[in-house]
Amino acid sequence: MTAALGLALLGSTAFPGMAQDVTLSFLVDNTDASTTTVAQALIDAFVAKNPNIAIELETRPGGGEGDNIIKTRLATGEMTDVFLYNAGSLFQAINPAQNLVPLTNEPFEANVIDTFQKTVTAGTDVYGVPFATAMGGGVMYNKKIYADLGLSVPKTWDEFMANNEKIKAAGKVAVIQSFADTWTSQLFVLGDFYNVVSAEPDFAERYTNNQAKYATDAAAIKGFERQEAVFKGGYLNEDFAAAKFDDAIRMLATGEGAHYPMLSFAAGNVVSNYPDEQADVGFFALPGDDAAKNGLTAWMPSGLYIPKTSQHQNEAKQFLAFVASTEGCEAQTAAVGATGPYLIKDCALPADVPAVVADLLPYFQRDGGTAPALEFLSPIKGPALEQITVEVGSGIRSAADGAALYDEDVKKQAQQLGLGGW
Repeated sequence: MTAALGLALLGSTAFPGMAQDVTLSFLVDNTDASTTTVAQALIDAFVAKNPNIAIELETRPGGGEGDNIIKTRLATGEMTDVFLYNAGSLFQAINPAQNLVPLTNEPFEANVIDTFQKTVTAGTDVYGVPFATAMGGGVMYNKKIYADLGLSVPKTWDEFMANNEKIKAAGKVAVIQSFADTWTSQLFVLGDFYNVVSAEPDFAERYTNNQAKYATDAAAIKGFERQEAVFKGGYLNEDFAAAKFDDAIRMLATGEGAHYPMLSFAAGNVVSNYPDEQADVGFFALPGDDAAKNGLTAWMPSGLYIPKTSQHQNEAKQFLAFVASTEGCEAQTAAVGATGPYLIKDCALPADVPAVVADLLPYFQRDGGTAPALEFLSPIKGPALEQITVEVGSGIRSAADGAALYDEDVKKQAQQLGLGGW
């Protein structure tokens, strides 16, 4: 049976033992409005086809607080029937083999692109399906400001800083930061990884084996140094410490500020909240030292998982099968537009994608135009990075101190994971 035919026949025959009237619980993070919008759209579309299954949506905070909630609920057996969580290194940290239902042999996994499957695999088993689209980590920017000031998209860090200086001189905020939502502080470091791996192709392997450190590696420390340089340049919004993600999106869309280092999923927030301004917001990769090596750090989407404690695993699998289908992609696009490439086979993007997505896609379409973020190449990502980058980005801690402190944070996690050489 083909995967497509299997999806067409989903029902009690596909998942034996499925009850006729079931309510599933579904936990997502509330770091931005588009996540809950997409989740609700998937629920509505699924329930319309499966009226015997209801789904109740719950939300949790993002960042470190949210990570602790996930780990606590898994440990205490109080996790929802389906939950949204990171792929990559943070996925490995929740002990998938012990806590999650393997999906390796489910027909719907045949629809999931291999690139994503690798980020939700532990041992020989696959445990998740992708939620939303692949993303780029770079800089969202206001195209009107660029046009008014005669600026060009920067291909090097020096060009980026020169643009910042011209924007500041024109009385605009050059770089928007939103440190009240601490998770948003990490992009100068994490989004710089394409530049790291361009300079040192084996960095991820050496880093995992405790042979490379942020504080002592010439390429890796630059993300911290660049965040420090932006603060010292006086390019930030005055309320950077109190501003939230939604404030930053408003400033960017309305032209109060020119640049916002962010993951490209935020295009959905621009579309949802500022539809008349969506054409004014574009995207470029975080530039490095060499214009000839300009490229994008790419993020896999988060995954949907089923905990072993779920009492409705068959129904939960049916919901994941819907998410991993073209109908699931269409429901997401209808809700927030297309914010990047889907990692479900045969899911097409509409012709009229937002400007951010139009700027993003060429990186994915060019050979060597993207490199996976470090968290998808190494199981190590220290949980305190968002607090450290807030301090560096606020001038509280130097780049050198921040990098050294992050190396200590990473060491603790590597030891917890039982990695050799630590």
